[in-house]
Amino acid sequence: MKFAAIDIGSNAIRLLIEEVRRNGEEYLIEKVSLTRVPVRLGDDVFVKGKIPKIKAEQLIKTMKAFWYLMDVHEVEYFMACATSAFREAGNRAEVVARVKREANIPIHILTGRQEADFIFSNFQAQNISKTGNYLYIDVGGGSTEITLISKGKRIKSRSFNIGTVRSLFGKVKSGEWNKAVEFVRNAKQARTTLIAMGTGGNINALHKMAGKKPTEMLTYAEIAGQAALLSSYSYEERIARLRLKPDRADVIVPAAEIYLRLMKAARISNMLVPKIGLSDGIILDLFRQWQDRIIK
Repeated sequence: MKFAAIDIGSNAIRLLIEEVRRNGEEYLIEKVSLTRVPVRLGDDVFVKGKIPKIKAEQLIKTMKAFWYLMDVHEVEYFMACATSAFREAGNRAEVVARVKREANIPIHILTGRQEADFIFSNFQAQNISKTGNYLYIDVGGGSTEITLISKGKRIKSRSFNIGTVRSLFGKVKSGEWNKAVEFVRNAKQARTTLIAMGTGGNINALHKMAGKKPTEMLTYAEIAGQAALLSSYSYEERIARLRLKPDRADVIVPAAEIYLRLMKAARISNMLVPKIGLSDGIILDLFRQWQDRIIK
């Protein structure tokens, strides 16, 4: 059985398809396909407050393509979720209606809390020690979700309007940073030792650039070193010399700065990079809903 998740982010739109197989009493989840299209909705929303006609057209074309891909892969259950850019777009209702009418895909606009819930659900599914204390940091184009996890349980979480695309346009308010720093400092005070857990395409890229193996942690110093290296190159040089995609080459610098600033505020030295994200959480939720119906 195949499930799909569409993540309509501020920097890109992703379609993740995964297959669930039963092996005795256990379920095995395997990735079938991941498609990423760089429709950067946040460029316009964070500056002008709405999704322009050209971006709406690109979104609709992308969603039509995703519909056909899901059909070819014989996906049985799917969900499309939009995050920060859609939350703030003044014309979001109009665009959601067009996508439903023209691409046959309903869009669920997540609140910051719902986004954090989906992201946190990944933690339980990972082969990670549940006895430690973690600060789960997911940096997106428009928002950053931060969750304090202790002994496998979520203690508290919050979404902040701090993101890579928003940062590029100088649209992160200082007050929002003050709130985020206060949040992580309070998290640190409650726990003697914290390990960061970073998710998002940019931290995955930084992890790879540092030459790390999948299970190896990144240190604060290593992230800082990569940030300094990236900043020493121009945007064009990051594409040509570091082989970064054009829509990654600009946002990876503010992403590194966000991770570093939060780690510094919480006095965290090490970060796990499990290479999971919102799409994985959506599929887990779909699977659990399906499983509940089967059991009942």
